Amino acid sequence: MIFYLDPQHFIDTNAPIDLSLALSATPDNPRAWYVDAPRMEPVRANGFIGSIAEGGAVNFRDVFFNPHGHGTHTESYGHISEDIYPVSKALAHYFFKATLLSVVPKVLDNGDQVVFADQLESLLSKSFTEAIIIRTLPNHLEKKSANYSGTNPTYFDVGVVDLLDQLDVKHFLVDTPSVDREEDAGILAFHHAFWKVPTAPVADRTITELVFVPNEVQDGQYILELQVAHFVNDAAPSRPLLYAINEKKD
Repeated sequence: MIFYLDPQHFIDTNAPIDLSLALSATPDNPRAWYVDAPRMEPVRANGFIGSIAEGGAVNFRDVFFNPHGHGTHTESYGHISEDIYPVSKALAHYFFKATLLSVVPKVLDNGDQVVFADQLESLLSKSFTEAIIIRTLPNHLEKKSANYSGTNPTYFDVGVVDLLDQLDVKHFLVDTPSVDREEDAGILAFHHAFWKVPTAPVADRTITELVFVPNEVQDGQYILELQVAHFVNDAAPSRPLLYAINEKKD
């Protein structure tokens, strides 16, 4: 289906670019924060078997997973507050003007790989910063199945938040397990600065982590559709979709 953004520009909703990592009960499912692989198990109770392969009438499985540790997920400020603010309440609508950027993290003397504001600032236009998606380079396919636990993955300098504030960014999407350092003594400086917790929590801002942007997708401006599972929880599995902006030809 074609939707016009203005008389000259449109998106084709039949051609989404999926940035999400699927949740699967396999060792190849991405993991972080020392969680085990997800499990999907047939329900077995009172003679009922929730597996057609085992003689049951239907497939009826329990799913055991952690939103933060098992793939693409979106968070609300409830991730770092006493109030478990549901991420589903953070979104009043689901389509946003977005910019996709690729960046090579800087390597610090201690070996940390960090993204800084000065790497992003010149590449952004305020007209398309309702959402920003960051693809870190190199963009290996191994990201889709990595066990990030104990690897100190790339993270973001807290100074990036000042830039996001200036650009009125509502939704920040990254292909790393966290915007903060894996081990930082629980400070979570980026999370706190982004959501202004505990002083003045910003309810309509989200962070989405563990996306994957295919290499063939070019940096630039898109329309983002951010769909989040309706969990009453600080985080939930999500499926960010990008739509290319096309120009009408006369």
